[in-house]
Amino acid sequence: MLPILYSFRRCPYAMRARLALASSGNETELREVVLRDKPQAFLDASPSRTVPCLVTPTQIIDESLDIMLWALKQADPEGWLDMPDAGQDLIAQIDGPFKAALDRTKYATRYPDDDPAKHRVIASGILADLDGQIQDFLFGKPTLADYAILPFIRQFAFIDKTWFDAQPWPNLQGWLEAFLTSERFVQIMPKFGQWAPGETPVYFPVRKT
Repeated sequence: MLPILYSFRRCPYAMRARLALASSGNETELREVVLRDKPQAFLDASPSRTVPCLVTPTQIIDESLDIMLWALKQADPEGWLDMPDAGQDLIAQIDGPFKAALDRTKYATRYPDDDPAKHRVIASGILADLDGQIQDFLFGKPTLADYAILPFIRQFAFIDKTWFDAQPWPNLQGWLEAFLTSERFVQIMPKFGQWAPGETPVYFPVRKT
């Protein structure tokens, strides 16, 4: 049995899981979840009831970073795990303070007691630091940190792309643009219909014909 990946195309957490699966070459059965109409099989599988969720024959992996690590430990042909310890610190910063600021900027109506402008400043400070580190990639070559972080930079950038492009972050902007125009990004972003039981399986990475 192939592992089953419950995913949602635009979710940055699901994107990072698909990135690692694509890099590693581990094939899964992909089940696209519509978040307002979650199928019962997904709800039964996912302890958190959030995407992504990977169901293997021996375990259920319900955290996106854990899915990335699972995939890369199976196979890491691009050497993403060859990363300094500082990479884990950067991922934690993005998953913690940056994501909190991103949400309070993008989804301001959900946080009526917070000032979105203040949180955009917080996120911007983190991005300015990243800009100073990037030399094509965070550590000079593609690593787990790049692809765990890029989906969230994309999400922040498209809150107001004109504003983002006007910021003094040339290295960060080039890093994101290279990602958005890459074959890997195209590979992880095909559109699939909502999964339903009994349908013909969809495989990810997509099988070549």
